[in-house]
Amino acid sequence: MSARPVAIVGGGIAGLTLALCLHAKGVAARVHEKAAEIRPLGVGINVLPHATRVLHALGLGDALARAAIATGEAAFFNRFGQLIYAEPLGRDAGYATPQWSIHRADLLEILLAAWRERAGDDALVLDATCTGFERTGPCVRLAFARTGTGEALHVVEADAAVACDGIHSAIRRQLHPDEGPPRYSGVLMWRGAVRWPSFLSGATMVRAGWLTTGKMVIYPIRGADASGRQLVNWVAEIERPLDRGPRDWNRPGRLEDFLPAFADWHFDWLDVPAMISATQTILEFPMVDQDPLPFWRSGRVTLMGDAAHPMVPRGSNGAGQAILDAECLAGLLAGGGDPAIAFAAYERERLEATSRVVLMNRVAPPDIVIKEVRDRTGDRPFARIEDVISRDELAAFQRRYREIAGHDLATLRAKAGGG
Repeated sequence: MSARPVAIVGGGIAGLTLALCLHAKGVAARVHEKAAEIRPLGVGINVLPHATRVLHALGLGDALARAAIATGEAAFFNRFGQLIYAEPLGRDAGYATPQWSIHRADLLEILLAAWRERAGDDALVLDATCTGFERTGPCVRLAFARTGTGEALHVVEADAAVACDGIHSAIRRQLHPDEGPPRYSGVLMWRGAVRWPSFLSGATMVRAGWLTTGKMVIYPIRGADASGRQLVNWVAEIERPLDRGPRDWNRPGRLEDFLPAFADWHFDWLDVPAMISATQTILEFPMVDQDPLPFWRSGRVTLMGDAAHPMVPRGSNGAGQAILDAECLAGLLAGGGDPAIAFAAYERERLEATSRVVLMNRVAPPDIVIKEVRDRTGDRPFARIEDVISRDELAAFQRRYREIAGHDLATLRAKAGGG
């Protein structure tokens, strides 16, 4: 490759991780972000060990340890607060690196600070929305406009361009103009984060209930303050038609739309309606994805992260798969050959793998064990979980998901040469 920096479109988790992976291998890159400033938006996110391995290799382990919670346990409950199954996570499960639960803004801040420190402020361009690309001989030309006004800005020539700008990527639309809108899963999701007393182990990721009557995902994302309260991320999911107009990923959530489904969730380990009601900012999202694409690339342009494989947020895999994309693609581009050949190899390695995760998340995410128990009990409390389903069968559900998502211990140890 020539000395022209790789053009990365999008300064989120995917784009910044790719930039850092390229920098670690001596490949220059420049990140083009549509926001005028990178602000502390979003709520919680989980990064699994197959992806935290990459972040630690980039030297970010200490920063993550200061900002995040090392999640040590997954616990699955029915809607009556009864424990169905629990298993260790991260280092407690034998992985070399933790499973980090972290506020998305904190993770972005860590990535952004590292990128600016290592590459300089000139390696990040803000307030620049990519509107499309064209191929001109041995390079690609990217057109940018000012975000908000649409005023035409600069055109960037690069030897390689990577679209990391999410599900609404202009490059994705140009490559697949007839794809259509995102696919609605039939589930609405409300999210929030609130300072709340520690529950269970203080490092437990809880999944409880099921979609027809209401499901919750709850886990801490920042350590305890002086009063012993952690920042707790929660997600409420309910099957519901999408009947509130156009999809809006920034729509404020309304308690009356979903709190009644959880009104009697007063468990001895957590008062769920009290926690939800104490949350100041609630956001509503439709859970959407897209069917896997037949290809991601065109010459010296390719897609990555949500721009390539948006998936419903189940199984803590969206950010993780983007981080794995970054590791793979950086390694191939570092070879110094034709970027188009590197992009083809990246697509061969990652497209099928991520497509399996997208489809698996639709039908059999990790918390499918809750549905299995609900179906077997007729959605009633049980006396003993062993009378409903064996631990071996419960463990098999989890093992199958880990194997498809690529974060089972055997796969990671093989990648590490047995370490």
